[in-house]
Amino acid sequence: QVQVVESGGGSVQAGGSLRLSCAASGMIFSLKDMGWYRQVPGKQRELVASITRGGTTNYADAVKGRFTISRDNAKNAVYLQMNSLKPEDTGVYYCRVTTLGFSWGQGTQVTVSS
Repeated sequence: QVQVVESGGGSVQAGGSLRLSCAASGMIFSLKDMGWYRQVPGKQRELVASITRGGTTNYADAVKGRFTISRDNAKNAVYLQMNSLKPEDTGVYYCRVTTLGFSWGQGTQVTVSS
């Protein structure tokens, strides 16, 4: 089994910054894509950003230029630096890692107030 643990959420005013961290552990044979997803009440979980093992990144249009995803393969970790936060960035952020299948973390709340 793969365990995924996120940290770094919190409350911030619009224009502020937060950095999310995610670490995977357990039966990791080959850690492939890692990504961050956001979910708000009543809506489906949506991709925020993802990164391949080789470092190729993909961002939702709404966060391009403000968020940066990175990873440390030696630590099986992925990070999301969020700058210029907006109230619409509010939600529960989930980390997803891909090994033989998908594994999700428990989520971390991000609240941006105007």
